[in-house]
Amino acid sequence: MDDLFSSATPRAERIRVGIGGWNYAPWRKNFYPDGLAQRRELEYASRHLRAIEINGTYYGAQKAATYGRWAAETPDGFVFSLKAPRYITEGKRLAATGKGIDSFVHGGLAEMGDRLGPILWQLPPSRVFDADDLTAFLELLPRSLNGKPLRHVLEVRNRSFLSAEYVALARGQRIPTVYTDSPEYPNIADLTGDFAYARLMRSADGEPAGYPGDALDTWAERAQRWARGEDCEELPHFAASLAKGEPRDVFIYFISAAKHLNPAAAMSLQGRVDRR
Repeated sequence: MDDLFSSATPRAERIRVGIGGWNYAPWRKNFYPDGLAQRRELEYASRHLRAIEINGTYYGAQKAATYGRWAAETPDGFVFSLKAPRYITEGKRLAATGKGIDSFVHGGLAEMGDRLGPILWQLPPSRVFDADDLTAFLELLPRSLNGKPLRHVLEVRNRSFLSAEYVALARGQRIPTVYTDSPEYPNIADLTGDFAYARLMRSADGEPAGYPGDALDTWAERAQRWARGEDCEELPHFAASLAKGEPRDVFIYFISAAKHLNPAAAMSLQGRVDRR
């Protein structure tokens, strides 16, 4: 079985492409090898992808030992993104979530060490843009943990955020905004922090890699432009595009849609990025 894990250890690249989670039954037919024990799925996935976005933490924080075990099962250079618990972001007032934020962040995340990547704060579709409440919330987010910088990223799902006012607020707080490539949720490509984060939700049956080859080529080019410090002006913006800046890290995840094809999409996109 060990030869199943022979892929090169992921390197600490600026561009990391991954999927949401690692336990999904259909992947046992088209991603995981036959006979692979379920307890080894993270071990396998983390050697064929450079990042995984954990959705389970959205439904509840985990024990410190669990975070540590996840980190131990993955190779050097691999990174997890964590979705913050929904009980924090779905409350009446974001400004009143300080206790919940501190409980989550200081509840064991340090056990992940250098495997800890961005923390994704996903606001529900019902949450409308309230500049004062959002500012107070973003100021509550701790910017370091045990002396090491923390990275936060915000995903908004209400069209009231589609404004120059929101973009200016997020830029002032230096909090990146998720580019959600979805037919259902708002798409905001304005760069508002020092890294880029995209969640791609258009994989479809009928495409072996989930996306057509030309679409993957386009996303490889966009990922590299973001990594070089450039903007992608052709995507939806609600404020002026930024001039070229410092190189930045890029995280791209294939989420939902034809989920059974998302590992193939992620590996195909990562391969295109690496060949360039």
